[in-house]
Amino acid sequence: MHKYDITVVGAGHAGVEASLASARMGKKTMLITMSIDQICATSCNPAIGGLAKGHIVREIDALGGEMAKCTDKTGIQFRVLNASKGAAVQGSRAQIDMDEYKNYMKNICLNTKNLSVYQDEVVDIVIENELVEKIKTKLGLDIYTKQLILTTGTFLNGEIHIGKNSFPAGRACEKPSNNLSDSLSKLGLSLRRFKTGTPARIIANSIKFDEIEQHGGDKKPSPLSFQTDKQNFNPTQNSCYITYTNKITHDIIKENIADAPMFSGQIQGIGPRYCPSIEDKVYRFYTRDRHQLFLEPQTKEANEYYINGLSTSLPTEIQDKVIKSIKGLENAVVSRYGYAIEYDFIDTKVLTTKLSHKTITNLYCAGQINGTTGYEEAGAQGLIAGINASLSCDKKPAFVLRRDEAYIGVLIDDLVTKGTNEPYRMFTSRAEYRLLLREETADIRLGKYGYEFGLINKTTHNKTKIKNETISLAVENMLSVWFNPSKDNLKLLEYVGEDKISDKTKLIDIVGRSTMTKEKLDIIVPKYRTLGDYIKNEIIIHAKYYRYIQKQQKQISKMKNMLNLKIPDGIDYNSLSGLSLEVVEKLNLHKPENLFQASQISGITPSAVDILLLNISKRIRDV
Repeated sequence: MHKYDITVVGAGHAGVEASLASARMGKKTMLITMSIDQICATSCNPAIGGLAKGHIVREIDALGGEMAKCTDKTGIQFRVLNASKGAAVQGSRAQIDMDEYKNYMKNICLNTKNLSVYQDEVVDIVIENELVEKIKTKLGLDIYTKQLILTTGTFLNGEIHIGKNSFPAGRACEKPSNNLSDSLSKLGLSLRRFKTGTPARIIANSIKFDEIEQHGGDKKPSPLSFQTDKQNFNPTQNSCYITYTNKITHDIIKENIADAPMFSGQIQGIGPRYCPSIEDKVYRFYTRDRHQLFLEPQTKEANEYYINGLSTSLPTEIQDKVIKSIKGLENAVVSRYGYAIEYDFIDTKVLTTKLSHKTITNLYCAGQINGTTGYEEAGAQGLIAGINASLSCDKKPAFVLRRDEAYIGVLIDDLVTKGTNEPYRMFTSRAEYRLLLREETADIRLGKYGYEFGLINKTTHNKTKIKNETISLAVENMLSVWFNPSKDNLKLLEYVGEDKISDKTKLIDIVGRSTMTKEKLDIIVPKYRTLGDYIKNEIIIHAKYYRYIQKQQKQISKMKNMLNLKIPDGIDYNSLSGLSLEVVEKLNLHKPENLFQASQISGITPSAVDILLLNISKRIRDV
C-alpha cells in the first residue's frame, strides 16, 4: 500500500513549496504531477517578483521556501522597481531563464529527503467520515494520506481558446484534469470559472532591436534571497526591450474583435482585471493612442522573447498582423501563439486561514485553485499549506500570519474572508500596514518561524538575529540621544549639507531626514562607520519610517482589540437598526466570528462596523 503523511497534487509553484516544506519538516511526502519535466514551469512570463510580489518572494524566503534561492541561481536580469519611491513600495524583480528555473526546482524535488515525486494523474478523492482517506490515480494506484494538498493551477477542467478554436488543456499542449474537477464537485465543493491568458513568443533574430528602447538591469543588482551572498552577487544581466502598440495595431484589433473569444461569448470565465488581454485594453481604453509592450528574454541565450502586455486569444492570423504592426516587430516570426485558458477554481470562503477546508479538515488548497494569479501568490499559499499540513500531522496549533505581519497574511486573509470575484493578485495598496512590511524586514519578521519549523538553518537564523539586534540598538540609541543646536553640531550639519536646527532634536529625526545618506551618517554618527553599507542603509530607513510606524502600531493595537471582540452566537442582524439589506445578507452568509472578520468582508462599510460595535458593547454591558 502507498501511505504518506502528506500528498501534494500538482507540481507548480504552490505544489513545490508545499511539498518541500512538508518533507523538510520530516513528513513522508508524495508530490504527484502529470509531468515531472514540467515541475515549476513558468507558464506565463519569465520573471519572478515585482511590485508587492517581490515582498511575497522575500517572505517565502524568510520562512524557508525555495523560490528566491532558485531565482538568484537562474536569474538573467535583476532590477528594483519603484527605486525612486519610498522603500516600503519598492519591489524586487528578476527575469529568469525559464528552462533553468524548472530544472533547478525539479532537481531539488528529486533530491529532497522524505519527498517522493511521482508522475500520474489524480482522478478521484475518497472521503470517509468527512476526512480524505485516499486518492485514486489514472494508473490505478490507491494512495492513502493523512493530509491532502491540492495545487492544480489551471488544469481543473482547463480549456484553451484561440479564435474560434477551443480544446481541453491545462497548459499549452498539456492535457487537463477533468476527472479531478468532477470529483471535487461530487464532494460538494462549489467550483467557478476564471480565465487567464498569455501572449505570443517571437524569435529573437526576427526583432529589430536597434529600433526599440533597451531596458537593462540594475548596475549593482541585489539578490532576492537573504541567504545569497550580496557582496559576491554578480549575475548575468540580459536586456529587455520596450516598444508600443499604435493606431494601426488598434484598428486591426477593433476590426477583428468579434473573433476574440472574450467578445464572441465563447469564454464565460472572468479574466484578470490587472492583466487584461490586448483586445480588452483596446476596447476598454479606447481613448489611448498606444499601450506599452515589454519584450522579455525567456532564457539566457535570448533566442525567444515574451511580449509582455500583448496577451491575446485572437485567431493566429490576426495575431500575426497585430504583431507585425508594432515598431521593431515588422518582421517578427512567432514561435508560440498567445491563448486564453478557462479553468475551475473553488470558492475560498470554504477555507480556514490555515488553507484547510472547513469541513474536510485534512484537505488543503493552494495557488490558482484558490482564484489567485501569479507564481509568487501560489508559492506563498503552497508554503503555508505545507507548513500547516505538517503541523496538523503532529497535532500542533496552526500557523496563521496576521495582516500586520506579512503580505502573505494579507493574501490569505483576503481570500478566506472576502473571497474573490476576479483572479486575485497582490498590490502594496492591499496592505494597510505596508510600512511594517518592507522587503528587507521579511527575515526579521518571519525568520523566527522558519527556524522554529526547521526550514531555516541555525547559521541563517543567527545572522538574522544579529541584523535585528544591530538595527534595534541603533534605533534605541537614536531615540535616547538629543542633537543640540550647538556651534559644533550646526557646523557639522552645514558640512554634510543638511538644514540647521533651532531647537534640540532627537538624533533619530536627524538621521531620518529624506536627504540622509550612509556617507552623511558616517560623519554625524561616527560609531556606525564600522557597519556594512547594507546595515547603514537599513538604519537610515528605520529612522525615516520610525514616527509613521508608531502611528501604525497604534492602529494595529486597535485592530487587535477589534479582533478580540467576539460576535455573540445567534445574533440577529435583521434586528439591528441601521444595517442595509446588503450588509445583513453578507453577515448572515459569512457568519464572522469576530468584529475584525466582519470588517474585512467586501461591502461591509465602516458605519456598519460601528453599528455592530455599539450593539455588541451594549450586550456586554447588559450582561
